[in-house]
Formats: sequence, structure tokens, C-alpha cells
Amino acid sequence: MSAPRAENEGPVSWSVPVQVVRSPSGVEAWLIEDHAVPVVTLAFAFAGGAALDPPGQEGRASLLAALLTQGAGPHDTAAFASLLRERGVTLSFEAERDGLRGTLRTLAEEAGFACDMLALALAEPRFDQAAVERAKAQRLITLLREAEQPPTVAARRWWAEAYPGHPFARPTGGTEDGVKAVDRDSLRAAREAQMRQGSLVVAAAGAIDSEGLGRLIDRAFAASLAAGAAPAVPDVPAPRQFGLTVVERDAPQAAGVFGHGALAPEDPAWEAAQIANWILGGGGFSARLMAEIREKRGLTYGIGTSLLPFRGRGLVLGSVSTDNARFGETLAVLREEWRKMAAEGPTADEVEAGKAFLTGSFPLGFTSTVQIASTLVGLRQLGRAPDWLSGRLARLAAVTVDEVREVARRLFDPDALSVVVAGRPAL
Repeated sequence: MSAPRAENEGPVSWSVPVQVVRSPSGVEAWLIEDHAVPVVTLAFAFAGGAALDPPGQEGRASLLAALLTQGAGPHDTAAFASLLRERGVTLSFEAERDGLRGTLRTLAEEAGFACDMLALALAEPRFDQAAVERAKAQRLITLLREAEQPPTVAARRWWAEAYPGHPFARPTGGTEDGVKAVDRDSLRAAREAQMRQGSLVVAAAGAIDSEGLGRLIDRAFAASLAAGAAPAVPDVPAPRQFGLTVVERDAPQAAGVFGHGALAPEDPAWEAAQIANWILGGGGFSARLMAEIREKRGLTYGIGTSLLPFRGRGLVLGSVSTDNARFGETLAVLREEWRKMAAEGPTADEVEAGKAFLTGSFPLGFTSTVQIASTLVGLRQLGRAPDWLSGRLARLAAVTVDEVREVARRLFDPDALSVVVAGRPAL
């Protein structure tokens, strides 16, 4: 049995299965074992994230993520960072719309120490007043800068329009008033709500076996998390169709965000949908939207779409920037290409190109332990089975032209396309 190749030395060999590990305390983890380089990465996630931010404290989860590495237990910010740096350990956290993720990367020989530091960060973050004020100031500066960037303005408004009344309507990074309202007590409440054993998913990659991983998991999480699960995040509904919304901004270019609901990642046609998205907008210079809007008409430097998976729901979402005076023309071409893909579907050559690209590029996302562990956690968040990766290439190969045409009809709905544009577009 061949093993994954060394860190940053080429693609992973898919003959190595994902191992399902259960720690002595009962925590389940997925592992891809690779001893070519003495590095271990532990990736983990908690359900909740920004969706748990209380009204009026938008940005609480983002600040929590920033502050979990800014001192813990007896170590202030400088001491905590120095201990990690001296032992070659990297630890980071990130708030998402519906979760909070973390990544721990360490030399194998320092894995025990690294997990002790992770446990300390989870169980005893200090939230020193100076660190809290510093994190809030940095977040406010970022929010002020983003408020002047039309692409960010458009994206935030799209989510607000698509999900009124749902936590997804709120920006993950928070609002100015929400960030200002967060204090040390708010952060302690956020940690208590978020850091729960019942909300945890874990994966690992690198130079560790299943028995060793089980011990490390308990060292990191068994005593550092409260029992039970985080408060439930409301199910993700289908996004509201709202047509076209303009957010007036003085800028030389208008920035647009567009999209609508899509099939769920659990749908058997998920691979076919990824191929269809690659053909229309996800394939860079190979995509129809890039060819029609940039190459043929010179309307933009770039346009693209992504298929976003959430558990039980998918989205197809895209973005484009163009001169204000030509945004109407850009939008007209976009809508026409959306309609053509839904009505006619792709050609056989386009399907083969999409399959070849997705097949060839798939292993390139697994060339480091960080990529591998993070991907495994993402799959677990979506409820995938442990053998999902090993069957990926076979599923792509089995997709037919007719299946991609059928899923294109289901996936792309020109009447449902909802658009936000920030700028002063001519329409």
C-alpha cells in the first residue's frame, strides 16, 4: 500500500484510505497517516460560529477566534506566542458563517506540547482587556476599509437580501456597532456556547498512527470542552429571490454579486453539478462567462462562479466588476449565458474538459498536511462518509454528458438569479 507523498512534494496517493479513529474518551476523528515528513496537523471545527452571535453583538465569533491565541492560562499574549514559536507550533482559529474552525500544525515530536497549548487556549483563554481592545480596534479598521470596497459591500448586501431574518444575513466579521458592543463577558459567553464536545469534529494528517492520534485528541479536547452541543443553528433555507438591488457607491467600477439556490451537496448529482458550474463560470479562462464577457467583449478583467455547499443546501454564487457605464451590458450577457446553459446544456467537449480538469486538479488540493486535515474536517461537516474521497475520481469519471445537461437545467435558473451591484451602474 502506497502512502501520501511528503509535504509539498506532490499529490496524495488515493490508495491510502481514511482511517476512522476513536479516542479513549470516545471522540471520533478521521486520519490520513503519512510518515514521510515528521509533521502532524490537527484540524477541528465547532458548529455555530457567527450564527451564534447575539443581535447587537455581530462580530463576537470573529473576535473570539482572534483572541483564542492571544494568551491563555498563565501566559499573556506575548508569552503564549513565544512558546508556540520556540517549539515550531502554529495555531489558528477562524469564524465561519455556521462554524468555528481551528488548525494546529506541529512537528511530531512536539505534538504533545502542542495539544497541551491547544487545550489551554480552548479552556482558559485570558481575554485580557488590552488584548480585547486591540482585537476590536483591528476589526473596526478592517470593517471601515471593507465599507469602501464595492465587492465587499455587494457581497454583504447579497447575503442580507437573500437570508432576511436568518443568521446568514449578518456579516461573519460583524458590524461596527456589534464589534463595539462585545466585551470580556460577551467573549466568555461565546466560548461557553461554542466550545462544546457535542459540536466538535476532528481530523488529522501526517506522522502519527491511530493510537497516537487518539491520545492526542483526548489531550487536546477531553478536559477543555463543556459537555453537550452548541445551540442549534437554524436550518439554511432557500435564498430569497430579490431580483436586482443597487447599493450606491462612488467608485470607477461597479461590483456585482449574483446567484441563487442550488442542489444540496448530498444530491447524487453533485459531481455533475460541479462540472456544469466549471463550464459556465468556475473554470477561469475556460468558462463560458469569461469567454463571453471578458474575451469577446472586454467588459471585465474577471468573472467567476462557485458552487457553495452547506449541509442540506447549496448555492451557486458569482461576482464581477466592470465600468459603471457598461454594467447593464455585462448583466445582460450574464443573464443570457445563464439562460443558454439551462436551456441547452454543455457540449460533449465541454463536459470532457470539465471532468479532466476536476480529475487532474483534485490531488493538488492535498499536497500538505494542512490541506488534507482541513479537507477532512470540511467533509465531516457536510456529513460525508469516510470513503467519499476514495470514490471521488470514479464518480467524476462516471458522469455522462446527459447527466450534466440535466443538472444544468436544474442548477441554473435565469428567473431566480438575484443580483446586488455596488457602484453607480448604468442599467
